[in-house]
Amino acid sequence: MAQAADATRTVILTVDDDPGVSRAVARDLRRRYGESYRIVRAESGESALEALRELKLRGDLVAVILADYRMPRMNGIEFLEQALDVYPGARRVLLTAYADTSAAIDAINVVDLDHYLLKPWDPPEEKLYPVLDDLLEAWRSSDFRPVPATKVVGHRWSARSSDVREFLARNQVPYRWYSADEPEGRRLLAAAGQDARRLPLVITPDGTPLVEPEAPELAARVGLATTPAADFYDLVVIGGGPAGLGAAVYGASEGLRTVLVERSATGGQAGQSSRIENYLGFPDGVSGGQLTERARRQATKFGAEILTAREVTGLEANGSARVVRFSDGSAIAAHSVILATGVSYRELEAPGTADLTGCGVFYGSALTEAASCQGHDVYIVGGANSAGQAAMYLARGAKSVTLLVRGPSLSASMSHYLIQQIEEAPNISVRCGTVVDAVHGSGRLEQLTLRHVESGESELVDAQWLFVFIGAAPLTDWLDGAVLRDEHGFILSGPDLTANGRPPADWELDRPPYHLETNIPGVFVAGDARAESAKRVASAVGEGAMAVMLVHRYLEQS
Repeated sequence: MAQAADATRTVILTVDDDPGVSRAVARDLRRRYGESYRIVRAESGESALEALRELKLRGDLVAVILADYRMPRMNGIEFLEQALDVYPGARRVLLTAYADTSAAIDAINVVDLDHYLLKPWDPPEEKLYPVLDDLLEAWRSSDFRPVPATKVVGHRWSARSSDVREFLARNQVPYRWYSADEPEGRRLLAAAGQDARRLPLVITPDGTPLVEPEAPELAARVGLATTPAADFYDLVVIGGGPAGLGAAVYGASEGLRTVLVERSATGGQAGQSSRIENYLGFPDGVSGGQLTERARRQATKFGAEILTAREVTGLEANGSARVVRFSDGSAIAAHSVILATGVSYRELEAPGTADLTGCGVFYGSALTEAASCQGHDVYIVGGANSAGQAAMYLARGAKSVTLLVRGPSLSASMSHYLIQQIEEAPNISVRCGTVVDAVHGSGRLEQLTLRHVESGESELVDAQWLFVFIGAAPLTDWLDGAVLRDEHGFILSGPDLTANGRPPADWELDRPPYHLETNIPGVFVAGDARAESAKRVASAVGEGAMAVMLVHRYLEQS
């Protein structure tokens, strides 16, 4: 069990399954830091996580977490990975024997490890305290202030409640969920003077109740930036997926006044991925949420503004300025623009789908729903990497996961490593040549009608959960009449604009368009929205960086 003292001080937490070592670590820490910090000791990863969650609910701060690598049931890396979700700002230290140094080096990728210490560290004055002093100084200089949790009261099978939870989770806004049917949920509704007829109810950290809030209001009330700080920038990045975040990081780090505009949440489709295992530098994989949060922090560290819940509806050239118009009628202008709007999952056209979206039918991973799938049968429509990653993630707790694939196999659209993992998972099955013909349910998903493509035979199956990944549609309709696109809506750029050896008809410059430049000089495209793009996270990040390089070239010659 975790042991603690004065609750008014910032916490240093240590976890080691050996009672003698655990006491020795706590003794050394108290001797040096006991007057300024509260030392919390735990003897298992589980009890340490329980202590962290209790500290989080009370609003306490945790500066440093030290975890032993060799612990039964949950080793130190596994513990620190979960602790990262509770206290992402805490500095993380792995305690390890000399034989385990390779594991500690691997942990740098998995949990963003700050340091690893070899045991024993006698004398602590030389081998322990200098390391902790540096980490504590780094923690004190960072933005470690706790963010009081937002409260959300809603119905389990409510599309709007699901949307709000997903919006908050993907924007890294801490929140607590309360069912309107449970005592605490009813108490919160009563305190806000509301009943359960209009949900969800969101209670902001300052106690303000919001009834059925729309995304812009919700974003502004929970501390997300929605209003630009200036009217004119060097670079406007539209879209906050990997390409947009990459552009924002490189643009801001190279001195461009940069603002990124995102209509929903940073990360795009990649941000919803439970595990990305083929991204360079992360041999053990990284969740889309973790990768997104690190990129977002990196962009803001360099000075990029990030605006959330702002829908862009227009783009036009006004002399040397590129004007970006918002749905509320306001606008900002810049010397250059990078279009990184990405793609959205195509909607399932089966009858009944629209009525049950958010009530058992979800597009994308909808990771906030994963915990509720424990012990249930889950169906996933799609045969590409995003579907495979979701299948592997949901299979951890679901009774069964069934992949429904229209094509004859997975090999045409899914990476080999994912196919191997799916084949080895005992509770995942793949049904090729199968489509969803209809979804059924009253207020929530209850059944699916499945049809075999070749034979035409239909089958009715019980189902509570359906996750849909059936191809991508570019989010570019708002560019109609301004930027040239192909027949599928993907943005044309560079060589694709000069297929006949000539620039576009309205091109006014002496040079041809740069590689990622659209038919409007100074407006570039990166990532999945570009015609013939690779549709991979790494290539999207690379295109975002390349687009910034071309922006510099454009600005130098303007």
